[in-house]
Amino acid sequence: MLQGEEFLTELAKPKKIIITTHHKPDGDALGSSLGLYHWLKKKGHDVHVVLSSDFPAFLEWMPGFETLIYYPEQPDRAQQLFDEAAIIFCLDYSALSRTNILEPVIRAAKGQKWMIDHHLDPEDFAQVSYWDSNAAATAQLVYTFIADVYNDKEGIDDVIASCLYTGIMTDTGSFRFKSTTSAVHHIIANLIDAGARNWEIHENIYNSSTENRLKFLGYCLLNCLEVIPEYHTALFALTREDLQKFNVTTGDTEGLVNYALSIKGIRLAGLFVDRTELIKLSLRSIGDIPCNEICKKHFNGGGHLNAAGGNSTEDLQTVVNRFKSVLPEYKEYLT
Repeated sequence: MLQGEEFLTELAKPKKIIITTHHKPDGDALGSSLGLYHWLKKKGHDVHVVLSSDFPAFLEWMPGFETLIYYPEQPDRAQQLFDEAAIIFCLDYSALSRTNILEPVIRAAKGQKWMIDHHLDPEDFAQVSYWDSNAAATAQLVYTFIADVYNDKEGIDDVIASCLYTGIMTDTGSFRFKSTTSAVHHIIANLIDAGARNWEIHENIYNSSTENRLKFLGYCLLNCLEVIPEYHTALFALTREDLQKFNVTTGDTEGLVNYALSIKGIRLAGLFVDRTELIKLSLRSIGDIPCNEICKKHFNGGGHLNAAGGNSTEDLQTVVNRFKSVLPEYKEYLT
């Protein structure tokens, strides 16, 4: 759904533009941001991607990585860019709170806010909104924003295609989630035709683990996995000591929750991580089990039906126990 169509002509002439995404960006957040960045640069705009944090090392190969601006490291420069920006793109988040320390900066900025996103319950902060909760990834929407809204499919070159392919691939679990429709496959085919080297992208994302990360994964599988068979649920609970023992960095827990979901018969999986100031949790499910509802009602979060996240200021064991106490509410889905 496109709202604010009357503002689309703003991109007809070069503008100063900032692209933002959510805190701790994943493949879709970074892929959609860099894909849009390269397209806007081709159109003659003065564009910068400003992040509130770092991101997983397995994404550092992406074209344009070296241009990223980290607000915590360069606050003065970033603030000047926000002050001067005519347009601020808000990608892969539907609430400004998802940007962490950038929230007050974006709210105070005078430039127009343009949101492109696929998460539920969007906050009403944008002058232009291109939103579809049925989309498999924000990168999918960036593709249709370029190809359909601006009728510039030919403007998608190999660099843009590689970024958008990465976003769609990672947010669909390598095209295995229910959100991977025939329309998604058609877009992927177009991106490959445009020059995305799909085999290289898969290699960069999935075959670039450090030895330390693999040892951490083995440790989690052996020591931190709990199965709750009566509710077809499994979870990992990671303490601060677990993270310190393996010197865990951003991205090292990426995909861990899916190992719990891969157990035969498991329909709901959780990952609970003690990040010192907060307990962060990620839920994944199969079928109609509403991860987003569980996170919204009980853990200050939200997301998609089958993939959502949240947080809590309580201690790790209390959060895990609360999650277990919620399971009977969803017995009809889980058993």
